[in-house]
Amino acid sequence: MEFSIKSGKPEKQRNDCVIVGVYESGKLSHSAQAIDDASEGFIGKVLKRGDMDGKLASSLILHGVAGIHADRVLLVGLGKHDELTEKGFRQAVIASVKALAKTGANDVASFLAESEVLNNDGKKQDAIWKISHMVEAVNDASYRFDVMKGKKDKSEKEVIKGITKLEVHVAESDDNQQAKIALKQGLALSSGVSFAKDLGNLPPNICTPTYLAERALAMVKTHGLTVEVLEREELKKLGMGSFLGVAQGSVQPPKLIVLKHFHGKKDQKPVVLVGKGITFDTGGISLKPGADMDEMKYDMCGAASVLGTFKAIAEMDLPLNVIGVIPACENMPDADAIRPGDVLTSMSGQTIEVLNTDAEGRLILCDALTYAEKFEPSAVIDIATLTGACVIALGHHVSAVFSNQDCLAKEILSAGEDALDRAWHMPMWEEYQSQLDSNFADIANIGGRAGGSITAACFLSRFAQKYHWAHLDIAGTAWKSGKEKGSTGRPVPLLTQFLKHRAEKA
Repeated sequence: MEFSIKSGKPEKQRNDCVIVGVYESGKLSHSAQAIDDASEGFIGKVLKRGDMDGKLASSLILHGVAGIHADRVLLVGLGKHDELTEKGFRQAVIASVKALAKTGANDVASFLAESEVLNNDGKKQDAIWKISHMVEAVNDASYRFDVMKGKKDKSEKEVIKGITKLEVHVAESDDNQQAKIALKQGLALSSGVSFAKDLGNLPPNICTPTYLAERALAMVKTHGLTVEVLEREELKKLGMGSFLGVAQGSVQPPKLIVLKHFHGKKDQKPVVLVGKGITFDTGGISLKPGADMDEMKYDMCGAASVLGTFKAIAEMDLPLNVIGVIPACENMPDADAIRPGDVLTSMSGQTIEVLNTDAEGRLILCDALTYAEKFEPSAVIDIATLTGACVIALGHHVSAVFSNQDCLAKEILSAGEDALDRAWHMPMWEEYQSQLDSNFADIANIGGRAGGSITAACFLSRFAQKYHWAHLDIAGTAWKSGKEKGSTGRPVPLLTQFLKHRAEKA
């Protein structure tokens, strides 16, 4: 979709459609009032008839409105006046896209950015926030994954439906240059989210560890990143026995993908993002139930979110030093696969008793966390679809945050609020650590059913003691099941906002 920033009167726009907002009380937004005046009160008459009630995310398309140059006018409900929240604004934007999805309105002018939007503190959001979030919401609503579907007959003439060009209108008093910067950032974030979605939605016979490595290497030319891929022999030399233990059950070779975005000062310590890249998870010898196992292709969404975040910050040219570390492999039940009862030696030298081979994500992440020490990071965040217990605890609305530094956890939570990609701070007290005791190794890889997401984080904390570290469990937020099955692209918005905050501080 093509976006642009523009200022102008809604009644003068010669687009296929002009989008304006109305409230439940019958009060019109500034742009809706302008159209009402130009059409001799037509919108007011429509509201009085009861055809449009102004409830949040409701919509009504008007054709051939007198005195208006555009072919159509789309009325979008903004709810109660002076009560439009950040989430409500996003809902209204998405409703406008869906309302036009099956129409011939391709070239559209939206005036929704003029709406007053309130944050959690009751303060008004500026035009910059509204523009960047509008772009992200529009692209999110327009996203389709159909690359794996059979191609149509070339002779069939496809008619394009829905928005292809969107003018985001801002008030003449707004800083046009800042608006364009907001547009650029919104497009960059949308690009990163879509990239993460695409990777997650690909089938596991295509999106293998090798494929992930290839996509990362392609970003050297397209996005100016530095990328290195470590192969099995190099991983052996590093002593990554835990990572290689998981990988040994698959014919697909493991990859450790390392990305570098060095746009900060030379002496600036980097932020390291570590993404779990299990491209398919059968559970190994501790085999998962067959039902819904197809969704285990999403077990690499941590890796996808790291790649998506790097795409976003590269397109933003974010002035920060950031490193990505992605351990990628499959977890398969081959004759060479690890068994319950096996003991692995991690890169840190700590030994791990494998009590359940389906708790494999922590086994690959622990070596990646040890590897991250070499970069002397300012902070390390790992992102993983780690535990079903996290879904039971928090559902599908928020990601879980665990950290050895409360200040880092607060940074992440704040970024999530700003990005509308929320997270919740979970406990990780010393009392939970004893659940990981083993009679035969330094640590067991599971701690029982009670507090499963917490003991998983406690396991990882044993390998992250030399730096500020946080763990994001995204098992409940990385994808949707059911009719809307598909990757969400989360937590790319949260991670990107976190890095933007860091860049501003730096």
